[in-house]
Amino acid sequence: KADMSLWAGETLFQSPEEGWQLYTSAQAPDGKCICTAVIPAQSTCSRDGRSRELRQLMEKVQNVSQSMEVLELRTYRDLQYVRGMETLMRSLDARLRAADGSLSVKSFQELKDRMTELLPLSSVLEQYKADTRTIVRLREEVRNLSGSLAAIQEEMGAYGYEDLQQRVMALEARLHACAQKLGCGKLTGVSNPITVRAMGSRFGSWMTDTMAPSADSRVWYMDGYYKGRRVLEFRTLGDFIKGQNFIQHLLPQPWAGTGHVVYNGSLFYNKYQSNVVVKYHFRSRSVLVQRSLPGAGYNNTFPYSWGGFSDMDFMVDESGLWAVYTTNQNAGNIVVSRLDPHTLEVMRSWDTGYPKRSAGEAFMICGVLYVTNSHLAGAKVYFAYFTNTSSYEYTDVPFHNQYSHISMLDYNPRERALYTWNNGHQVLYNVTLFHVISTSGDP
Repeated sequence: KADMSLWAGETLFQSPEEGWQLYTSAQAPDGKCICTAVIPAQSTCSRDGRSRELRQLMEKVQNVSQSMEVLELRTYRDLQYVRGMETLMRSLDARLRAADGSLSVKSFQELKDRMTELLPLSSVLEQYKADTRTIVRLREEVRNLSGSLAAIQEEMGAYGYEDLQQRVMALEARLHACAQKLGCGKLTGVSNPITVRAMGSRFGSWMTDTMAPSADSRVWYMDGYYKGRRVLEFRTLGDFIKGQNFIQHLLPQPWAGTGHVVYNGSLFYNKYQSNVVVKYHFRSRSVLVQRSLPGAGYNNTFPYSWGGFSDMDFMVDESGLWAVYTTNQNAGNIVVSRLDPHTLEVMRSWDTGYPKRSAGEAFMICGVLYVTNSHLAGAKVYFAYFTNTSSYEYTDVPFHNQYSHISMLDYNPRERALYTWNNGHQVLYNVTLFHVISTSGDP
C-alpha cells in the first residue's frame, strides 16, 4: 500500500501575490499515491479574476481526480487480498462445524488456533469495504463537480463559484482524512520549492513546532548562524509572511549554527562555543535543561560543507528527537544520536560512516537520516542511513536548490514538509514517501 504525503490541518503556503494556499505536492507514478490539494483563499474571490480562478480550480479538481483513481485502484487490490482471507476463514469455520467429533484433539486445536489468528481480519475487511464505498462516492462527487466547473467555464460566468469552492474544500478534507490512515515511509521524491518569504541574512533557520496540534501554526524565526539570542515567534504562517503579530524571546545563552528545532513547546539548540545542548521553554521563558554531547565537535570543528558553526544539528521526526554531529573518535563521520527530550541524555548512537564535511545538509524522516551531497545548486539527496537496521544506501533524489545556498534543511513530521533557509529565503518542500505494509501486519 502506498503512503500519501499530506498536509494535515493548516495550509502550507499562501502566496502574498496570488492569495493561493498550497496543501501538498502530488504525483502518482508506479502505484505511489500522493494526494494533491490546491485551493484559492476565499478572500481572493473577485469579479475581475474569476475566469483565472475557475481555470485554476479546474486544474485542481483534475489533480484530485487523478489521485482518487490511484487510491481506488490500490484500495481495490488490498480489498481483494483481504477478501481471500475471508474465504479462508469461512472454509475453516465450515470445517469446524462439520467436524462433529471426527477430528482428533490435535487437529481440532490447530484449526481453532488458525481461526483465532484470522479473527482480526474481520474488522479489517469491514473497514476496507467501507473505504471502497467512500472512494466510489468521492469519485462521483469529483466527477459532478468537474462537470459543473466545465459548464461555468464555457459560459465565462462566475455564478455559484463560492459554492463550488466550498465543495472542493470539503472533498479535500475527506481525502486528507482517508490518507492519514497511512503512516511512515521511505523518501522517493521532493517537490519543487515554495518560497514563503525573503527575510533576514544569508544564513538562519525557521520552523514550526513538530508536536503542536494542527490549530497551532506558530512560526519561529532565528536570523544568523552564531552568537544570536533573538528568537521571533509569529502567531501564524500568514503573520510570518506579512511580518506582523510576533513576540520576541531573548535566549540566556547565544546559539551556534542553524540546526535548531522546536519540539513540544521548547527550543533545542547548540550553545555557542561549546558542545552543550540547551532546551529553552518558550512559555516559561527559561532553560529547562542543558547537557554536553559527549565528544561532539563544535566551533567549526566538524561542520557541514558550508561551515557556519553547523557542527551540531538537531532534528525531530515521527519517532522523536535526534542530534546529528561527529566526534574525533568517529574520524569526522556523521553520528546520529537519539536524545531523551526531557533529560537530553543520549539513548543510542549510530556511526553512519559518511564524512560530515562532505555533506551539504541532513534531515531525519521515519528514523532514516537523509544527507545531501552539497549545499549549492545541483544538490541531491545522496545518502540514507537506516537506524532500524544500522545500514545505509546511496540514493539519487534530486531537489531544486532555487537560490543556490542552503544553510538549513529540516523535516517537520506533522506537516510532511522540509523547511529550508536558502540564501536569505524561507522555502518549503513537500516530500513523497512510499510505504509498504507487510502481509503479517507488521509496519
